[in-house]
Amino acid sequence: MDSRRLKHFLIILLITTTAGCSTSRYEPARPQRRPLGLEMVVHEAPSEPDSPGALLPELQEPVDELSLRDALVLALRHNPKLAATSWNVRIGEARTRQAGLLPNPETEMGVAEAAGTGERRALAAAETSIRLSQLVELGDKRAARSRLAAAEGTLGAWDHEAMRLAVLTNATLGFIDVLAAQDRLRLAEDFLHLSEETFNVVAERVMAGKVSPLERTKAAIERADAKIELSRARSNLHASRQRLAATWGSTSPHFSLATGALDRVTEIPPYEAIKTLIQRNPEVARWTEEMEHRLAAIASARAARVPDLTVSAGAQHFSGSGDRAFTFGLSLPIPLFDRNQGGLAEARYRQAQSSHEKRYSEVQAVTALVESYEALSAARTEALGLREEIVPAADQAFEAARDGYQQGKFGYLDVLDAQRTFFEAKVGLLDALARYHRAVAIVESLVGTPLDALSETRKAETEERP
Repeated sequence: MDSRRLKHFLIILLITTTAGCSTSRYEPARPQRRPLGLEMVVHEAPSEPDSPGALLPELQEPVDELSLRDALVLALRHNPKLAATSWNVRIGEARTRQAGLLPNPETEMGVAEAAGTGERRALAAAETSIRLSQLVELGDKRAARSRLAAAEGTLGAWDHEAMRLAVLTNATLGFIDVLAAQDRLRLAEDFLHLSEETFNVVAERVMAGKVSPLERTKAAIERADAKIELSRARSNLHASRQRLAATWGSTSPHFSLATGALDRVTEIPPYEAIKTLIQRNPEVARWTEEMEHRLAAIASARAARVPDLTVSAGAQHFSGSGDRAFTFGLSLPIPLFDRNQGGLAEARYRQAQSSHEKRYSEVQAVTALVESYEALSAARTEALGLREEIVPAADQAFEAARDGYQQGKFGYLDVLDAQRTFFEAKVGLLDALARYHRAVAIVESLVGTPLDALSETRKAETEERP
C-alpha cells in the first residue's frame, strides 16, 4: 500500500475516533446549604487526601462553660461521621473524572515464522509485526457514563448536607438533654433539702410527744427516696454530658457547665407556614437529582447497546526478503444476543419506581413534621400551664401544709402528699420544657430552617401590611 492510501486511512481513523468521543463534561453539583446552621463552618475534605487538611483539626476540649453555639461549632468541625461523608463529595468528583477518560490504546508485537527448521531456523525468515489498536466508544458512551457519575456524585453531596443537619440536630438535642439533666440535678438537691427540713420538723414533734414515732419513720423513708433520686439525677447528667461530647468526637467531656435556659418559650409559627418549607428537607429536595440519576442510568444503558469499534494499524517486516508492509483492521462485535436488554429494562424499572419512592419520601417527611409539630404545640401548652398555674399552686399548697403541720392543723400525710405534688409539678414542668425545645430542634431539622427566623419574617410581613 502506498503512502497516499496510508494517509487516507489515518485520516479516516482520526475521524472515526473523534466521532466516537464526546467532549461533553459533567461535574457533580453541590446542593445549596439549608438555612439551619448556615453561618457555621463545616469541615470539608480537601482535594488532596495527603494534605494536612485531610485530618480533622486538633480538638481543643472546652473546659469552661459551654453554650449551645459552642457545642454546634465543635460538632460541625470535629464530628468524625460528618468528616467521613465529606469525602463522598471528593469521591464523586473523582469518579466523574474517571468516567470521562478515553480508553487507553493497546500495542501488540509479534514474531511469526521463527525458530523453525530449514529456512525458518532462528529469525532468518521471521515476520515481525507491531500493531496499535484503539477502542472507539460509539453511542456517546463516555458522555452518558460521565453524566451518570456526576449524578451519583451530586447525590453524595446531598448525603453530606443531610448529615450536616443530622449532626446539628443531634448536638442540639444533646445540649438540651444536658441542660435538663443539670436542672433535674438541682431539683433533686432541692427536694432532698426539703425532705431534710421536713424530717427535722417531724423529729422535733416526735421528741415533743405531739406525733407518733411512725411519722418520723415515714419522713426518713421519704428522705432516703430523695437521696436515691439525687443519685439517679447525677448518673443521668453524667450520661447526658457523655452523649453531647460524642457529637464532636470526644470520649471524655471536660466542660464545667452547659449554659442556657430552658424556660424560654416563644410563639410558634402556624403549621401551614412551616409546611411550605418541607421542600428544604434533604430527603425531599434530593429527589430532583435522584430523578436525574435514574434518567442518566437509562441513557447509559441505551448507550451500552451500541457496540464499540476497535481500529488498528501496524507494520510488518519480512526478514527473508527485507520487505515491509502496513496492516490495518477494524473489529466490531455483532449485537446478536447481548444488546443490554436486561440492563436497559432494569434502568427503566428503577426510573418508574422513583416516582413512588419520591412520593413515599414526601409523605414520610410531612408525617414526621405533623407529629413533631403536634408534640411541639402540646409541650408548649403543657409547659405554660404548669409554669403559670400548677407549679405556683402546688408551691402554695406545700407551704400551707408544712406550716399547718407545725401548728398541728394537718397530719404528716398531708405534708407528704403536698410535697410530692409540688416536686412532681416541678419535674413535670422541666420535662415539658425539655420536650418543647427538643420538638423545636426536630421541626427545624425537618425543614432545614430555624423557627426564630421564620417567626421574624412573619412578624416583619405583618408590620408592613397597611
